[in-house]
Amino acid sequence: MMRATLPLRATLLLLLAGLAAACARGADARRDAWIAEYDTIGDTVVVRTVSGGEWGRAELVAELTIGRLESDRDADILGEIAGLTVDAEGNIYAYDSQIPALRKYAADGAFIATFGRKGGGPGEYADSDGGLVVLRDGRILLRDPGNARFTLYRPDGSLDSEWPGRGGFFTSTPPYVDTAGHVYNLVYEQLSGSERRSTDFWRTRLVRTRADGALLDTLDLPEYDVERQVLAAERRSRDGVSRSVTNVPFTAVFHWTFSPLGRFVTGVGDRYAVDQHLPGGRVLRIERRVEAVPVSADEKAAAEERVIAQMRRLDPAWRWNGPPMPDHKPFIAALIVGQDGRIWVRRSAPGEKIPDAELDEPRPATNGITIPPVRYREPMSFDVFEPDGRYLGAVSAPRGFMLNPIPVLRGDRVWAVVHDDLGVNRIQRFRIVPEGVGAGPAG
Repeated sequence: MMRATLPLRATLLLLLAGLAAACARGADARRDAWIAEYDTIGDTVVVRTVSGGEWGRAELVAELTIGRLESDRDADILGEIAGLTVDAEGNIYAYDSQIPALRKYAADGAFIATFGRKGGGPGEYADSDGGLVVLRDGRILLRDPGNARFTLYRPDGSLDSEWPGRGGFFTSTPPYVDTAGHVYNLVYEQLSGSERRSTDFWRTRLVRTRADGALLDTLDLPEYDVERQVLAAERRSRDGVSRSVTNVPFTAVFHWTFSPLGRFVTGVGDRYAVDQHLPGGRVLRIERRVEAVPVSADEKAAAEERVIAQMRRLDPAWRWNGPPMPDHKPFIAALIVGQDGRIWVRRSAPGEKIPDAELDEPRPATNGITIPPVRYREPMSFDVFEPDGRYLGAVSAPRGFMLNPIPVLRGDRVWAVVHDDLGVNRIQRFRIVPEGVGAGPAG
């Protein structure tokens, strides 16, 4: 493959840009300037961060909390938040699948209204999977596989319209909306025998519609030559074959999400490279030089213990039948794109042993086998990039910060569900605060 490389010129240009940004920040100019290299490899443009970043290190500081352990008002007590989104004014919409209820809260956290109710009539939801998004025109879309439809509400909670959808198909991936107002919804299609790999039986696609629900086209995910490293268990009975497949712990997997700029954002965890797939087959690749995180022997042993227990619940004679666990964790643990197009890369981190007093209760035994609790957790940290590849900095999230439902990211604000030390789910709004900058009063 022909490779055109312009590291010196591009590095100088990007260094100057970083210095200019630092000067514009005044007091913040003490932070390291962003230094990057620029490569062109065929149709791929690579922006590789060498050092520095606009923020340096930062943390998420909570400035608003919704949810209480006890209250006389139902809207203050949150059950299982399956969907979360925020409109342009900062109003918060949350779908609580435990009740169920779709609720709206003001930007200051005050409860405004509950939209619809459980049922099958107009504006009601039978069994939503939490697929929730605000459209560009301000309407709120809720995916409801139980009623095989999408329900759209006006901001005041009244019913706007309903679109037909697939019944019985549940996913934790929310719909996406691009800057043109198109809506993208995930579907799976079963592969034919000739298309199947040993571990892949389904094709993931996005169906694109207009804001009125009219079908436009279907988008295939970008293809990568990566094979899942899996373990499998099987049990045969008179009723047929039961099979369980799981990834080998700490192996790299394919990650993808979709940007409001109308492009797939993808990466494979075996290297620090995030691809934005542009029109015409072009790719903008974001790279960063980081060290791989080793897996300790104790963390490996804890993961192996859980996998063996899970598989032996299906096949009591099961033995390890896949590749060994790697010595290092993947560079990429998750990808999220904000409403502003910024890319958040969750990086793997060294595991921290969970104190015995904080361990979850073991699940009930099956076939006499109990799955041991998760004994290690990873502190959550993200690298944040502008869509053009400019590195902003590393952002640390507090313990209990949840990635399901997917957090809402916009500018220097983050909305997410947090599972606190008391086991209570809360919705919190955070502000990104760089190190050395005061958090200021909570809003």
